Amino acid sequence: MAHPNGDHQLKRIVLPSGKTIEVVYFESLAAEAEAAPAPAPAPAKPAKRTQVDLHVCPECSSELVYPVAWEEADESHWSIALRCPNCEWAEDGVYAQGDCDRFDDELERGTDALTRDYKRLMTANLADEIERFAHALEVDAILPMDF
Repeated sequence: MAHPNGDHQLKRIVLPSGKTIEVVYFESLAAEAEAAPAPAPAPAKPAKRTQVDLHVCPECSSELVYPVAWEEADESHWSIALRCPNCEWAEDGVYAQGDCDRFDDELERGTDALTRDYKRLMTANLADEIERFAHALEVDAILPMDF
């Protein structure tokens, strides 16, 4: 949607995964300031510990907590909705960039582990299919009409 004054603001946001996106605001900053008084910034939710392990469920200690939704809260904090698949615990919170970076690293480790297991399973399944096919060839169980 085009605005008659053409004013815009460009903001770069670094996601927890390290990817960067650019957000363009098409409203004049001066117009926004005149339209409404600036709300006081909401204080970040204080952390219970100096370091938060977002992948660990506080209810059941499962290490399978994952993000459901996230958005930048301010320049150094993220608002993240978390969920534990074991006990169905869920929470929305604001977390520091460092905690989010560690969470992102943990999610990548989990993704790598799943990928390795998937490849092992695929290899085992393929080996089993090859063995069955070779056995069928040995006992003449494969006929031209099978193709």
